[in-house]
Amino acid sequence: MPSAEAQQVRAVFAMDPVHLPRLFPPRLMERLRRTADADPGVVVRDPSRVGDPAVAERLAHAEVLITGWGCPHLGAGTLTAAPRLRAVLHAAGSVRALVGAELWDRGIAVSSAAAANALPVAEYTLGMILLAGKDAFALRERYRATRSPLSPAETAGVGNHGRRIGVIGASRVGRRLLELLRPFDFEVLLHDPYVDDAEAAALGAEPLALEELLRRSDIVTLHAPDLPGTRRLLDGPRLALIRDGGVLINTSRGALVDHDALTRELVSGRLRAVLDVTEPEPPPAGSPLLTLPNVFLTPHIAGSLGNELERLGLTVAEELERLAAGLPPAHLVRRADLTRVA
Repeated sequence: MPSAEAQQVRAVFAMDPVHLPRLFPPRLMERLRRTADADPGVVVRDPSRVGDPAVAERLAHAEVLITGWGCPHLGAGTLTAAPRLRAVLHAAGSVRALVGAELWDRGIAVSSAAAANALPVAEYTLGMILLAGKDAFALRERYRATRSPLSPAETAGVGNHGRRIGVIGASRVGRRLLELLRPFDFEVLLHDPYVDDAEAAALGAEPLALEELLRRSDIVTLHAPDLPGTRRLLDGPRLALIRDGGVLINTSRGALVDHDALTRELVSGRLRAVLDVTEPEPPPAGSPLLTLPNVFLTPHIAGSLGNELERLGLTVAEELERLAAGLPPAHLVRRADLTRVA
């Protein structure tokens, strides 16, 4: 909470208005407005529309932009119209598409609720790992079809004891997942070019080159950012390294996987997959991913949804309180972070 000496901050909401009540339900909005002079009835969907007098007037006095899903790129026009702007607080995950060189060059602080958004993604991934290890998806289909109990022979390869879990990317989500994996009886492998052996050990994982991780893992889960160097990171030859019957989980970005190659592997029945993201998203009509029994496909639900959105709004409210008290943001995003953080 702000101190008695804290001053109200002039703030403007910049996002698709549909998200505002979900990010800031009444009690949280009341808390936010004790710190910020911000009108929830005036939401600037596109700060680049500086020709709009209402937008121009709001931006001219704004010290903080509270951004979220639906806010476009903040370019030079927006910054020129907001001469007092000193911080952008993003009530969502990555700011990679939101901010550019002009903002960094002007020294404006950028904060993101990405750490809060990482938790439900990591929780979803943990759930999928545990279910995949029990072969729950295939056995559900089998039970539906046969209505008969399982024989011991049918469960010979089922279970989570000693499973090898390959985590690709020690991003925020990847790190939260590594924390969640600690209590379980897994062997955890990690590939991240920015993590050395000592840090990997501290995270509870064995560091490996990507190809070796793919060969050794029972379940592979993707948590790398979508960058030019990671597009099609898992191409045909690399997917072929995953053992027969292995599982690929993707809650990161569809672009990290060659979906033509993955579809071939899945149609053959050699691999199984849990896909919360695809490219394109959703898959086109007629895609085998929509109907294959060895694919568990969800519509991008791993990130914050429903009551989880309030956690993102709370992050912004806390950051505003820090700014009002003269403190820097606790979840500061640095320019260099965008080359490696999901």
